[in-house]
Amino acid sequence: MGSPLLFLITLLCFIQSLFVVSHNLSKSSTICKTTPDPKYCKTVFPHSQGNVQQYGRFSIRKSLSQSRKFIRTVDRHLKRNAHVSPPAVTRALQDCRFLAGLTMDYLLTSFETVNDTSASLKTLSFPKADDVQTLLSAALTNEQTCLEGLTTAASSSATWTVRNGVALPLVNDTKLFSVSLALFTKGWVPKKKKRAGFAWAHPRSGTSTHTKPFRLFRNGALPLKMTERTKAVYESLSRRKLADGDSNGDGDDGSMVLISDIVTVIQDGTGNFTNITAAVAAAPNNTDGSGGFFLIYVTAGIYEEYVSIAKNKRYVMMIGDGINQTVVTGNRSVVDGWTTFNSATFAVTAPNFVAVNMTFQNTAGPEKHQAVALRSGADFSIFYSCSFEAYQDTLYTHSLRQFYRECDVYGTVDFIFGNAAVVFQNCNLYPRKPMPNQFSAITAQGRSDPNQNTGTSIQNCTIKPADDLVFSNYTVETYLGRPWKNYSRTVIMESYIDGFVEPVGWREWNGDFALSTLYYAEYNNIGPGSNTTNRVTWPGYHVINSTDAANFTVTGLFLEDDWIWKTGVPYISGLIS
Repeated sequence: MGSPLLFLITLLCFIQSLFVVSHNLSKSSTICKTTPDPKYCKTVFPHSQGNVQQYGRFSIRKSLSQSRKFIRTVDRHLKRNAHVSPPAVTRALQDCRFLAGLTMDYLLTSFETVNDTSASLKTLSFPKADDVQTLLSAALTNEQTCLEGLTTAASSSATWTVRNGVALPLVNDTKLFSVSLALFTKGWVPKKKKRAGFAWAHPRSGTSTHTKPFRLFRNGALPLKMTERTKAVYESLSRRKLADGDSNGDGDDGSMVLISDIVTVIQDGTGNFTNITAAVAAAPNNTDGSGGFFLIYVTAGIYEEYVSIAKNKRYVMMIGDGINQTVVTGNRSVVDGWTTFNSATFAVTAPNFVAVNMTFQNTAGPEKHQAVALRSGADFSIFYSCSFEAYQDTLYTHSLRQFYRECDVYGTVDFIFGNAAVVFQNCNLYPRKPMPNQFSAITAQGRSDPNQNTGTSIQNCTIKPADDLVFSNYTVETYLGRPWKNYSRTVIMESYIDGFVEPVGWREWNGDFALSTLYYAEYNNIGPGSNTTNRVTWPGYHVINSTDAANFTVTGLFLEDDWIWKTGVPYISGLIS
């Protein structure tokens, strides 16, 4: 038997360990105070005790389980009701099935990441934490997109089974996803980097770092402004890369773009394919990008087709012969029975998609209301020297991280909308002639949760009326944006704003909805419409300084810019001045 002294020391050590454990653990009621809906959060952890990261892992795992269950529910409804439900309801369910599959991917990746980290230490790097926060933000956006589509489509009493069997359970799933996002933000996102309306700023943000624009392909081997005369160049180039070599001989000096394969789309049959859809189908599946982009050269022509870049068609680069030369066009609309989500003429889901020198259209017209020209829910998607032309809901920046450079966007109501983390740089935004007695709003950002790291940043752009609006015979009220969701977030900075924009700048969505929770800001804009003297006085509106504006630059919003740099697309990483 040991000595009394040894027993006492052992007992004291045990008591101390209990104190340390209890000090690091919290009841669910304490942890849940940090979430948007504490009451619901406590139902997720009714009698448990742990630290925020343990709660976070449990919540994400439960979200993953609920997502699997939801997929089975949607599949069951599609199987039973496909032939009896109205087409609009079936399409909404198909959207939900598509989005739920993506959500499963996002949640699985998120759970694998947080499950590999220490229970007591924050071991995620800045980029890795941003990746997971981005995926959880997108998962929540997917749920709400599904719910909105179902709510709109299933508005009649004949579809009560869809509302009760699919839409209502989805409401609780959305709350659960919000809890997961909140706990991850508290448990893993560095607190010291939270400021100015975004989760954190990159160490380089706040500086005026300029990345020197350079040609898409080195040494002029394939000029960016492609024409029919460059076709012969394709036939003489390496099948591995569009370059004449490099100083190191390893193809990785940063001055060129690696290409794994090249196909051409020519409508007269002299190329590899006559339509874009067939060319996309030929792209390899699930590549990691190490071998380069699969390049699709789409020659001049009017392509009347609905194109979808599926999630497994990674690292596709599509280059046309120029704006208004290579045109992809369609006319689906909500009025004609499509959901806003699936009305898109061109839709991208696959990561690392790049489009250059193309026009995307939806010609349904203003009387058909929501009619999307392009929808991107593709992480690290880039559009350079492209045009997007429609009326209401032209460009759907749905989710994840996106970059637009030297693009033209035409529309009327909410014509740039969605909930991505997106930067528009050196673009032209053209409000056009709407229907009589209709106003125009350039943006309708859809951030619905305070922990989503999303927002629309418009930098060094030009906001001017389209020609049809200039010559319109009636007055059109035009606004910089309006809050689609509670935490809508849009920043316009270092841009030219013409005088046709209303002096108040921004418009309400419905009464005082979101006016105190949104984040709208302007910084260092010029032009007759940039005067902020008579702007709205909402609690969420700000005229910001350079420190805050730096959070909305490329490196401030995305943290890393290698994914843009590797494509050869020119960009500025920080503030212009």
